[in-house]
Amino acid sequence: MAVDASEKKKSLRLWQRHIAVPIEHGSWVFLFSPLLIGLAAGRRLGAGSLLLALAVLAGFMLLQPLTVAVKVYAGRRTKDELEPARFWILTYGVVAGCAAAALALLGYGFVFWLVLPALPVLAWRLWLVSRREERRKSAMEIAASGVLALTAPAAYWVGQGEVTPTGWLIWGLCWLQAAGSILYAYLRLEQRSLKELPAMPQRLALGKRALLFNTFNLALVLVLAANHVTPALLPAAFGVQWVETLWGLVNPALNVKPVYIGVRQLIVSTLFTLLFIITWVSS
Repeated sequence: MAVDASEKKKSLRLWQRHIAVPIEHGSWVFLFSPLLIGLAAGRRLGAGSLLLALAVLAGFMLLQPLTVAVKVYAGRRTKDELEPARFWILTYGVVAGCAAAALALLGYGFVFWLVLPALPVLAWRLWLVSRREERRKSAMEIAASGVLALTAPAAYWVGQGEVTPTGWLIWGLCWLQAAGSILYAYLRLEQRSLKELPAMPQRLALGKRALLFNTFNLALVLVLAANHVTPALLPAAFGVQWVETLWGLVNPALNVKPVYIGVRQLIVSTLFTLLFIITWVSS
C-alpha cells in the first residue's frame, strides 16, 4: 500500500498541467488553422497525414516543458518542476521522433526540411524566456506563427505526395492571416488601457498598423483571385478579419476583458479557416 501511494504521488507530481500543456491558448489556433487547411487542400488523407499531425502536435506540446525547464535554469521556477519538465520533454520527444521515423519510412522525409526555420525561432523564444522578456513581443509571435504556418505546406505536400509551389502559396497566405490576427489582437489589448472613448481620428491612428496590414492581405488575395492564382471566392476568408479590424477601430475595447477579446478572435480565425477550406476545396 505504501508503495502504491508513493507511485501515485509521483505520477501526480509528474502530471502538472502548466508543464504538460501549453498555457498560451491563442497559439492553438495558429497551429490547427494552417494544419487543417493543408490537410484539406491536399485532398488525400492517409497514414502519412495522420503521422504528420501527430508529429506536429507532439512538437507543439514539447515547447511548454522546454519553456518550463529554461525558467528553472534561469531561476524563474523552483527546481521541483525540473523532473516533470524532463519527463514531458522525453515523452513528447519520443512521440515526435517515432512519428517522424514512420513518415520517413513512408517516403515523406522531404517535409523535415521545414523544421530548419523553426530552430532559430525556438532559440530566440527560449532566450527571451531566460531573460524574462518573452511577453508582448509581437515580432517574435509573428515569426512563431510563420513557423506554425509551415504545417500547411507540409500537410499539403504529404497529401499530394510531392513538393509543389502551391504549398508555399498556402503557407504565405496562412502566415499573412496569422500576422494580421496578431496585430489586431495587440491593438485590442492596447485599447483596453484607454481612459475614455477617443475621437474617430485618434481611433484610426491607433489602429492604423492593423488596418493597413489586413487591408494589404485582402487586396493581395483579391489580385491573386482575379488572376486565377487562388480560388475566386478566397478573398471572402480574408474579408472576415478585415471587417473585424474595421469594427474594432470604430468600437475600442474599453473595459473589455482579455478573455472576451480572445474568444472573439478565435471565432474570426475559425471562420477564416472554414471559408479558406470551403473555397479552396470547391474550386
